[in-house]
Order: sequence, then structure tokens, then C-alpha cells
Amino acid sequence: MVKMYLNNIMIEDERLERIISIAQSSLLPLVKGALYYTIPLTVITFSIGLVLAVVTALARISELKLLAALARVYVSAIRGTPLLVQLFIIFYGLPNLGITIDSFPAAVIGFSLNVGAYASEIVRAAILSIPKGQWEAAYSLGMSYRQTLKRIIFPQAARVSIPPLSNTFISLVKDTSLASLILVAEMFRKAQEIASMNYEFLLLYTETGIIYWVICFLLSIAQDRIEKRLNRYIAR
Repeated sequence: MVKMYLNNIMIEDERLERIISIAQSSLLPLVKGALYYTIPLTVITFSIGLVLAVVTALARISELKLLAALARVYVSAIRGTPLLVQLFIIFYGLPNLGITIDSFPAAVIGFSLNVGAYASEIVRAAILSIPKGQWEAAYSLGMSYRQTLKRIIFPQAARVSIPPLSNTFISLVKDTSLASLILVAEMFRKAQEIASMNYEFLLLYTETGIIYWVICFLLSIAQDRIEKRLNRYIAR
């Protein structure tokens, strides 16, 4: 019994040492995956998506019915289908039409279209929250539509839309893990590759989840500080 007990302790110690060793050796590849792919993919797609969001929001509130209808169809199509399906159509489906896109650009296109559709509703709501009197006052001063947007509407709408857009950005960090399914070597893909070699799936996925949590936690702190500064600015 004593011998068996000692053997069990030795096995557990070896198991613990192996887990610690794998966790330490996998940390750098996972962080590299985050720095080289996850974070750049998030920043690039959010930037492009934000431009699409502004254009789509302006199209939605446009008096041109055809333009508004096209914007509504785009938003409805993107919001009504899973992001994973959209990524698969772009990366795996388009080659059937003779259009082949590498994994990273395909992820950029897919995520940008997705962010553009969802964020456009945030931007549209922020623009519509500005009283019509602001538009009328700007026009009475001789400002054009573009000047009114640039000088009057956008600055005020930005204050309203920054908090929800920040949440969209944080959610996008986590959503980029779906890019692993179209072969982008981001952080979750790295975790899958490492886990397939040592079969420590729980360990690797937990470690990856912790890294995602740390990134999102830091972004949440940054978001909180930005909101506080905006509130102070508005209070003035």
C-alpha cells in the first residue's frame, strides 16, 4: 500500500511538472499568435468596418430610396447569417467561382463586413439622436450637408457612439478566434496546433482563454478611462 501510494505521488508530480512545462513552452507561441495575428486582425477589421459603418449609416438615413434599400439589405444579410458561414463563403465558397483569397485577407473581408453592418446601427442611432434643430441651425449658417456632418453632427454623435463601439471592438477580439477555422494562424489556431501534439487540450484552451481575458480586461480599463474623459468633456 505504501509503495502504491508513493508511486501515485510520483506520477502526480510528473504530471504536474509536464503540465507546467507545456504551459511555459506554449505561452510564447500563443502570445506571438496574439501579437502577430489576433490584435492586428482586430485593429484592421475594426478600422475598415468603422468606415463601412459610417457609409452604411449615412446611406440608411439618406433620402435616396435605392441607396437606403441597398444599405438595409446589406445590414439584414450580415446580421441575419452567422459570422462563421460568412467566413466559409468567402474562403471556401468563392474558389468555386474562380475567386481565391488567402486566409488572412479573407478574414479581414469577413470581419470587416460583419463589423460594418453591426456598427452601422450604432452610428445611425447616434446620428439620429442629434436634434434636428442642430441640422437646421447649421443650414441657416450657410453650411453644406458635408460641413454640417463634419463640424456639427459627427463630433456629437461620436460621444454617443464611443461606448457601444468600444464594446464592439472588445467583442471582435474574441470573435477573431473564428479565423482559426479558415487557417489564420492566430492565437486560438496556435493553441489547437500545440494541443494536437501533446493532447493537453484543456490546458491549452484554458491558457488561451486566460490570455483573451487579459486582453479584454485591459481594453475594458481603456474603455472606462475614455468614457470618463468624455463625460468630463461633456460636463464642461
